[in-house]
Amino acid sequence: MAELFNCKNCGKLYVKVAASVCPTCRKDIDRKYDVVYNFICQEGNRQATVMEVHEATGVEESLIYDWVKEGKLKPADFVNLNYPCRSCGQMIQSGTLCGNCFRRLSHEVKVYEKQQETKENLSKDDDYANV
Repeated sequence: MAELFNCKNCGKLYVKVAASVCPTCRKDIDRKYDVVYNFICQEGNRQATVMEVHEATGVEESLIYDWVKEGKLKPADFVNLNYPCRSCGQMIQSGTLCGNCFRRLSHEVKVYEKQQETKENLSKDDDYANV
C-alpha cells in the first residue's frame, strides 16, 4: 500500500510507491542521468573520471557515484568511473569496501571470533570446576 513520505531531496510530501524521491525530483534526476550518459558515451569522454564528468556536466558527484554503485553506469564500459570505499575512501569499482579494508575487516572478525571461542571455553571450564 502506498504511504505518504517527504521527498529526501526537496522535502515535499508525496505518495511513495517505489522511489524515495517525489515525481518532480525523479524527473530531474532522470534528466541529469541522461546528460551524464550522453556525455560519457561520446567517444572522447569514455575514459572520463567522475570528477571530469561532474565538471563537464554540472551533475553532482554523489549522483554519479550512486549510478555506478547501482550498476546504471558500468565500470566495464566506462573504466574510470569509480566511487570511494566506505571505510577509507580509496576509489573502487564494485562492492562497498576496497580489497585492503575487506581483508582488514575479515581479519578483525576472525580475531573476534577466536576471542569469543576462548571466552566460551574458559567459561565452560569454570562451570566444570565448580561442580
